[in-house]
Amino acid sequence: MACTVFYIVAIYFSSTCSFSVFFLSIFAAFAAVKSENVFSAGHTSTAPIAAARDLRYLLYDVNPPEGFNLRRDVYIRMASLVKTLRKEGGDWVLVLPPWGRLYHWQSSDIDQTRIPWGEFFSITSLQANVPVVEYEEFIAENGGPFIDQVLVLQNYAEGWTNGKWEEKIDERPCFDKLMYSKDKQGYYRGWFWGYEETRARNVTCVSAQGHASIMAPVLQRNYTVTSVMLDRAETLLHDVYAGKDYWDTRRSMVFAKHLRLIGDEFRAKYLNSTDDRDLTVYREDWTRMKAKPGSAKGGPYLGVHLRRKDFIWGHREDVPSLKGAVKTILNLMKKHMLEKVFIATDADGEELKELKAMLPRMVRFEPSREDLELLKDGGVAIIDQWICSHARFFIGTSVSTFSFRIHEEREILGFDPKTTYNRFCGDAEKECEQPTHWKIVY
Repeated sequence: MACTVFYIVAIYFSSTCSFSVFFLSIFAAFAAVKSENVFSAGHTSTAPIAAARDLRYLLYDVNPPEGFNLRRDVYIRMASLVKTLRKEGGDWVLVLPPWGRLYHWQSSDIDQTRIPWGEFFSITSLQANVPVVEYEEFIAENGGPFIDQVLVLQNYAEGWTNGKWEEKIDERPCFDKLMYSKDKQGYYRGWFWGYEETRARNVTCVSAQGHASIMAPVLQRNYTVTSVMLDRAETLLHDVYAGKDYWDTRRSMVFAKHLRLIGDEFRAKYLNSTDDRDLTVYREDWTRMKAKPGSAKGGPYLGVHLRRKDFIWGHREDVPSLKGAVKTILNLMKKHMLEKVFIATDADGEELKELKAMLPRMVRFEPSREDLELLKDGGVAIIDQWICSHARFFIGTSVSTFSFRIHEEREILGFDPKTTYNRFCGDAEKECEQPTHWKIVY
């Protein structure tokens, strides 16, 4: 179950704000426990280790259109569910669903399927909070790409009973098109994160309304199989949003070290920002990191997340025009005496040209094609978030989960909430409600 990836990174910066990242050596050592089949096609063998420990695996997936940062939020809910299952005596392990084929990852000419979590997050840090394994480790331990039971979560077709919300769960007929089909051998085939060889033995639709822990008694009593997958896991709510359990899991989601190093090098080169000067020293062991609120100073630049594309039509009143955004940016730079602004945005080529014309001191992280093949769109997004998280002052986009994750990262680093929980107002809004401050709980 141990999986360690060592990166030796050489970073070359050109004289402009674009640079190249060359990985001189990338190698992985996988120490997976391989044994007899737990679930072969014939149900005949059992892995000694799994049998002795009575291991059970919880897998999950979400609605395909959901983005990178919402999926990170669903992970927190599933980690909470596994904690509940383990408190009730089950030896459950959470299987990390491989990344890939996301709507916002638009580098279509680059293979972005079957990406393990270790590419983006520290697996060691995750395991300090709850037992987790990568999907390919699950295959090795499970004796093959078989999932015993898939539960497709759905809302209740009739809505709330008598207009009243209550927690409940029932096995119900599927009322949406089932994204699984039976093959000639009677197994269910589906997307399964791009692993075409994966098969499910049974698929059932379940209407669920409630918090993640509502699934615990169902999984413990109604299903005795070794592996259960919850599809459409975003249907379940947080048990306690922003409580200690939430923050423990969120703090454990430490970005992969190579991505943090690249972000740190970029900050030092282009933004005159280092941890020592910015008072943002980071501890590798998240369980021992407890920054005092307001202790972080941040680098001498404005951090901006400016969401465009689908947000322009999806949240028109909340999203400013480019000119409106630039006006706000310039005012903030003047107010906080900052000469540079770092912008993370999904703006298209034409909008980027406009931004650069209006903001000569704008800095962006723009990897080369070769670097993008190594980092993937998810890695670039994390580097953007890491750099925004270290800014003297940050402003984001309304109801964007990308901005929410930056808020949390800055909360962990110890920034003053006044420098963190800020968003752009729409052009027609003289004033707008700012994001809620979710105070970290240790």
